Amino acid sequence: MTGLCTVEAALKQGLEVRAVMRDPSRMPEELRNQVEVFTGDVLVKEDVNKAVEGRDAVVVTLGTRNDLAPTTIMSDGLRNIMSAMLKNNVKILSVCLSTFLFYDKSKVPAMFHGINDDHERMLHLLQESEGLDWIAVMPPHIGNNPSGDYSIEIGSSPGRAISKFDLGKFMIECLSKPEYYKQRCGLATKVITP
Repeated sequence: MTGLCTVEAALKQGLEVRAVMRDPSRMPEELRNQVEVFTGDVLVKEDVNKAVEGRDAVVVTLGTRNDLAPTTIMSDGLRNIMSAMLKNNVKILSVCLSTFLFYDKSKVPAMFHGINDDHERMLHLLQESEGLDWIAVMPPHIGNNPSGDYSIEIGSSPGRAISKFDLGKFMIECLSKPEYYKQRCGLATKVITP
């Protein structure tokens, strides 16, 4: 969901996009002829290296679909991505993580602990990296609502929900904004009160 909205946002900005997918058939038909779709797995170093080669920046939207079981797939994948970036002299990446990382662990619902632990490992990988300009994008609930006006806060969450379209847009736009490099960015749709 987030990945496709990010692809759409990149295309709207006229960027050349390479999308790495385990299942390329999930790329919508209307995007397929505009994107270089690369069949690969973030857990296979050779796949990741081929995907990163020749790129100017990387956007990471790894997930487990609806599986909330403890995992290291996302952090292992990010480790491979970051290694390939350093090997290929690619410096900039945005990574979608969880807004729960802004909160004390005791406030995170128990069902999300396994996923949140892996997001925490991902954040530590970013924070410990040398030579990369990373942006940790930490959205709250991601909704299907249309794009709208949204807030960005460094180091905290400004609200409870964000449109998937606005999240995709920010994942791309932040790549060219050094003020967001090495920052944890919270996003949320602005709530209009009457």
